[in-house]
Amino acid sequence: MERLETRLEGPILIKPLVHGDARGFFHETYRRDAYAELGIADEFVQDNHSRSRHGIVRGMHFQIGRGQSKLVRCGHGAVMDVVVDLRRGSPTFGDWEGFELSDENLHQLYCPIGFAHGFCVVSDSADVIYKCDAYYDQSIERGIRYDDPDVGIEWPDVELVPSERDARAPRLAEVADELPFEYRN
Repeated sequence: MERLETRLEGPILIKPLVHGDARGFFHETYRRDAYAELGIADEFVQDNHSRSRHGIVRGMHFQIGRGQSKLVRCGHGAVMDVVVDLRRGSPTFGDWEGFELSDENLHQLYCPIGFAHGFCVVSDSADVIYKCDAYYDQSIERGIRYDDPDVGIEWPDVELVPSERDARAPRLAEVADELPFEYRN
């Protein structure tokens, strides 16, 4: 596996070693010791799987309290996967970075605690599968608007279809003072 460069400090983009031939391919989607060597030492406790159609945007989600890190991949189709830095005091607070995750490149994205996460489906449909280092708890689930003009995420040129909850999420400026995440250099 190879750790690819990211602009933001914290998220980790992984290019797996893929063994392929005329029959198809094989690759390890997770191996704890190899991921720890790449800087991902989290103990993942829950796997989630979502299927969405073209144009669906999910996000930008995060969890308060101790937070929740995620290891995200796209098992079918293609998405633009996005993280936003929510760490108060970070030199990149409010900045975003996007990555293509697809069933062709098989890249994975580690979204650490202190970042909002979301994605937009750019193929006909997509299956997004992700590991979490904490169990889902609706009481600590939060979000910011996927189209917050102050964050300025440059989503693909498709008609975006959010959930009602995501469409009503607050802007980052409205929740910035309440965020529990602090930048630690």
